[in-house]
Amino acid sequence: MSKSAFDYDVLVIGTGPGGEGAAMQAAKRDRRVAICEQYHRIGGGCTHWGTIPSKALRWSIFTLVEAMNNPLLREFGIKASPTFAQLRKGSRSIIDRQESMRQTFYDRNNVPVLKGHAKFIDDHTIILDGERRVTAEFFVIATGTRPYRPPGVDFNHPRIFDSDTILDLDLRPHAIAIYGAGVVGCEYASMFRNLGVKVNLLNTREKLLEFLDDEIIDALSYHMRDQGVVIRHNEQFQSIEGCEDGVVLSTASGKRIKTDILLWANGRSGNTENLGLENVGIPVNSRGQIDVDEEYRTNRTHIYAVGDVIGPPSLASAAYMQGRAAASNLLGSKEGLMRLRYIPTGIYTSPEISSVGRTERELTAAKIPYEVGCSQFKSLARAQITGQTVGMLKLLFHRETLELLGVHCFGSQASEIVHIGQAIMCLPPPLNTLAYFYETTFNYPTMAEAYRVAALNGYNRLF
Repeated sequence: MSKSAFDYDVLVIGTGPGGEGAAMQAAKRDRRVAICEQYHRIGGGCTHWGTIPSKALRWSIFTLVEAMNNPLLREFGIKASPTFAQLRKGSRSIIDRQESMRQTFYDRNNVPVLKGHAKFIDDHTIILDGERRVTAEFFVIATGTRPYRPPGVDFNHPRIFDSDTILDLDLRPHAIAIYGAGVVGCEYASMFRNLGVKVNLLNTREKLLEFLDDEIIDALSYHMRDQGVVIRHNEQFQSIEGCEDGVVLSTASGKRIKTDILLWANGRSGNTENLGLENVGIPVNSRGQIDVDEEYRTNRTHIYAVGDVIGPPSLASAAYMQGRAAASNLLGSKEGLMRLRYIPTGIYTSPEISSVGRTERELTAAKIPYEVGCSQFKSLARAQITGQTVGMLKLLFHRETLELLGVHCFGSQASEIVHIGQAIMCLPPPLNTLAYFYETTFNYPTMAEAYRVAALNGYNRLF
């Protein structure tokens, strides 16, 4: 089949961040692009079940807690005990605005949204809902993931939830057990605890969020316990039994935990079932994820995959950039504009966490001579003004060249100020050094001033 015989140059499957990034990048290069979506609304899991609704809920909880801690409101005896549904009201309008905005992107760039479940039937053809056939020269798979549901757990029970269904909670529990202490589990543990709910957080590993810097892990563990979260490490569930008035979680270690509701937050599965990948010879792993090379190409040179469906880092921000990079690669562009080396993490616990670059553990293992510079938020004027004094900024840098190697932040606005360090790390030598921070004037009082304090702290350690 000649190129001109295809319906589209590029066909993207999935309208989440990865799919949107790929479609927009290809459309900007004047290619004929279409995007498929099986859900009745565009935006993917990020917009409807994950990032947007959960972060909107977190903000609602944060503002409620701030208001209830206001001495003036307490003096007047003002109290509030909103339901989960009431706290979620604000997120609905945000989701609507996000969806509407994304639809305008497709409309402006002449990218049709094809509704229906896409399935490959041969190398260059998909069929939508078993009826409409669409052909393309290239494909980008961006179907995302969903919560992993182990056999033997009744997720139809009204008190057993996963990270998608927990947003539909219509009661306010007194206690919750969260199985899985990854990013999702830790974020929801913080949210429920801030609402005064008793939280049992069961971790299948030895530490929380082991990919983080050890000092940040220790700080998170301390503050979660200080807030009243019960953390249980190295636990494996044996059974989960839904009852009329709650849930009983039995562990392999012999524990039995009775709770009002249970949130399963352990693992994700790639949305690759019934995608027809067997018809084009693309294998998936045990979690339904697709292997790709450094250019996001599958084992078929004209089919690419991006986002959560290819595995870590499983971040909306990374998925969007992967989509753009995949589209550039398949179109033969090697302009190098995609900065995919230094991808920051953003974890919205209380306080929040963000980091970019290498950890102390990694640098020690690699035998890189590094030094540490720290700024404690309790010493910053801005933190004292806002009352958000818990936290720290840690800079890791090379002792000899002063090259910035890692930025690790725990506390208020962590996910915002991390980008200052990220920007410096992306510069070529000798611009990517600690010197930028102690030779630059920062606004005062700000949280960003922590960079100057941390840089001077680290520089002074060299003498």
